Amino acid sequence: MGRPLRIAALIQAQRRAAWTITTNNGTEFHGHAAIEQAPTTRFYSATSRHAWDRGTSKNTNGLVRQYLPKRQHIAHLTQPDGDAIATRLNHRPHKQLGYCPPKECDG
Repeated sequence: MGRPLRIAALIQAQRRAAWTITTNNGTEFHGHAAIEQAPTTRFYSATSRHAWDRGTSKNTNGLVRQYLPKRQHIAHLTQPDGDAIATRLNHRPHKQLGYCPPKECDG
């Protein structure tokens, strides 16, 4: 199974549908046609040289990197590793939510 098909399978396996995916035009999304097959997900590509199109993804990548050793490539993560990082981030208080963790404020 190629990378785009694996990504599409991950999207479809989620309990909650992903409404949108915004990418930064990297090589990992060159096969985005397969990803777009997820029925509830809209796919957007950020405009080249428009950093403001990618603010949230850049911030999230930085948060994920806090849990990885330096120079570890994200492709070497296992699903349980990714799940553990997601759990930590989903229980991390956010200033914008009145210092409430997103999982608790999800209503």
